[in-house]
Amino acid sequence: MNILLLSPYDAVSHQYWRRQLTAGFPAHHFEVVTLPARYFGWRVRGNAMTLADRLTVDQVAQADLVLATSMTDLATLKGLVPAIAGLPCILYFHENQFAFPSRQASDRDVAAQLTSIYSALAATQLVFNSVFNRDTFFAGAKALLRKMPDGVPAGVLELQELNALVLPVPLPDPLFTRTPSVRRPDIVWNHRWEHDKGPERLLEIVQAYVASGLPGKFHLVGQQFRTVPPAISEAIALLKAHQLLGAQGYIESVAEYHALLAQSEFVLSTADHEFQGLAVMEAMALGCLPVVPDALVYPEYVPAESRYTTAAEAVQRISHPARYAPSDCVAPMALQAQTESWRDLFLRSV
Repeated sequence: MNILLLSPYDAVSHQYWRRQLTAGFPAHHFEVVTLPARYFGWRVRGNAMTLADRLTVDQVAQADLVLATSMTDLATLKGLVPAIAGLPCILYFHENQFAFPSRQASDRDVAAQLTSIYSALAATQLVFNSVFNRDTFFAGAKALLRKMPDGVPAGVLELQELNALVLPVPLPDPLFTRTPSVRRPDIVWNHRWEHDKGPERLLEIVQAYVASGLPGKFHLVGQQFRTVPPAISEAIALLKAHQLLGAQGYIESVAEYHALLAQSEFVLSTADHEFQGLAVMEAMALGCLPVVPDALVYPEYVPAESRYTTAAEAVQRISHPARYAPSDCVAPMALQAQTESWRDLFLRSV
């Protein structure tokens, strides 16, 4: 089968997903077309124009199926490239524009939300990476459409919601077969250094942790940008002052990063938004006990004894570790466990 895979905002998690699929299903040929993950406002509204210009006649003619991320303006793309309108189209949601914590509401947010609704209506099949993602998308879409003055068809999106599937981004199988390491009582916070990953909550937990006198190191790793949130800088300074700072910044080597996870006891999330949580899932596959907010997607795979609502409760989860195998919680997300579901999806769609 020839699958035309479109990733018009090819962020790290989107790259992770497409590489897992292209490597995991060698029987299919994937024609991958991507656009850089920058200029969000333009990309979310302009990607159909750019894709229509870049796609070749042969790429479309040879495709049996289109597999596109939800960043794709699929409705417009079908209008600009009529040959795509005749192909089955799977729309994969890594996230949705309704549950993302925007700093302030804007017309740009509404434009992105409406675009995602049109794309959902234009797709043959919708697939979400979590129940949380699916439910917040449809709840948000319905709430937005209720605000429209007129012309919204009765039951719009009903069929899409009824037929929507949940298939997480698969985790690499080798994560689950790694030889166990001797663990230190360390905590890894492994997220993008941005406002939606909860830097203020991170600082609160670091402050509570320092006050507790616990001995483990804090590793603050992840993708950084030109501006570092002040709360992260403050957390780093506090940890340094108490000689509790371990690794800091982005770790280029995947092997080195996985080794850090395999040697640490806990993985911490302070996120304000998380639709799947690949960073936490990878750490759990490598044996880290999660310490995560009691919200968002986390209740779908993290036991209650590892979730928190306050900084004090988070530190308590660290000082009194839960007793279960974290890798068992995320084993259903391994590529091997998901292969049959993805294969069936591809075959049913053509």
